Amino acid sequence: MADKVQEIEEIIDKYVTAGKILSQVRSEAKDRIKVGVSLLEIAEFVENRAIELGADGSAFPCNISRNDEAAHATPLAGDTTVFGEDVIKLDLGVHVDGYIADSAITIDLSGDYTDLVKASEAGLEAAIDTVKNGVNTADVGAAIEDAIISHGFKPVGNLTGHGLARYIPHAPPSIPNRRMGMGVELKTGDFIAIEPFATDGVGKVVDGSLTEIFQLVGKKPVRLPAARKLLKELEQYKTLPFAKRWLKSPQLDFALMQLERSGIIHSYPVLKEVGGGMVSQTEHTVIVTDDGCEVTTR
Repeated sequence: MADKVQEIEEIIDKYVTAGKILSQVRSEAKDRIKVGVSLLEIAEFVENRAIELGADGSAFPCNISRNDEAAHATPLAGDTTVFGEDVIKLDLGVHVDGYIADSAITIDLSGDYTDLVKASEAGLEAAIDTVKNGVNTADVGAAIEDAIISHGFKPVGNLTGHGLARYIPHAPPSIPNRRMGMGVELKTGDFIAIEPFATDGVGKVVDGSLTEIFQLVGKKPVRLPAARKLLKELEQYKTLPFAKRWLKSPQLDFALMQLERSGIIHSYPVLKEVGGGMVSQTEHTVIVTDDGCEVTTR
């Protein structure tokens, strides 16, 4: 029993350490995001700085989604795109021995969407105030929706928060951003990422045309040499998502297509608000406790 307790304490400590590292990286990255700055420069800073501060790596590629993009946007290799007067979602994750911290903020470089940013922030704080042992995730979703609507906006209904597991950034349970008829009960010791999205659009996202993030989801024999070489390169990421710009294998586009067709990798297209509305996102990782929760990524 003592060994089990020690193991749990060590796991919690790794989650907490990852959260502290992420908090510092997020703060430093936020200060660097300005009109005219390169998106790729920020993404590489985030991914490299986490390692400098003691993380074992990124839990997923740095997401820099702008305006009507809600999630899954990350720079291309050699990307020369710079920030304009954008509404920017900076979503970052780090891991320590596979134990993940996940957090996001919205930065409004236009100055025109302050209220939209406040809406997702209010949704997150309402959720944090609701979470504790025994609370149903449907109640968390209702708290998020009420807070966002009270600010005059809509939650993005088909995006959710999620549980966290070792080397798995999206695990059960889902944490809805709106009222649901049925949810699951949260338990002390659950590790979850709560991430409200608010919009002045329709309140729904769809897949866009660009895909730069992938994840290894299965293993099976592959015949083509380019696909085999890429699969070998992907082993270092285990089940954590990776960016196409991180990869060095030859015939990369062809190899990625073959692995996806074989069900070995899963792709994450950029998600866009269906009505073209602006989107804000705010996210923290929390540990559920008996009477509330501990936020690891403040």
